[in-house]
Amino acid sequence: MGQNDLMGTAEDFADQFLRVTKQYLPHVARLCLISTFLEDGIRMWFQWSEQRDYIDSTWNCGYLLASSFVFLNLLGQLTGCVLVLSRNFVQYACFGLFGIIALQTIAYSILWDLKFLMRLSRTSWAQL
Repeated sequence: MGQNDLMGTAEDFADQFLRVTKQYLPHVARLCLISTFLEDGIRMWFQWSEQRDYIDSTWNCGYLLASSFVFLNLLGQLTGCVLVLSRNFVQYACFGLFGIIALQTIAYSILWDLKFLMRLSRTSWAQL
């Protein structure tokens, strides 16, 4: 079997595979794009008290305000994920998810955490 035969067989297999999976690929791609938000939202659901206590102890804002923040974060992430996956109001969902990122950056003091930023920078440079 020559190299041309092997390439032809590989192309035929790829074409057949794409014909079968073509309708599922957009959904899988969307799921991959929002997987971080989905995981974070589910984790907030199961670690509600830890998240609330962390916000309360970090910002000294009280039980009610900390609970409201965690609820807003949870609702914003899961609602954005559902809207993106269902292809309804995708632009608004993306703006909402971006807003959640901005909110978390401020609330969890990520922007001013030099250790976190250096770790992020080192990871980014290692990928290049």
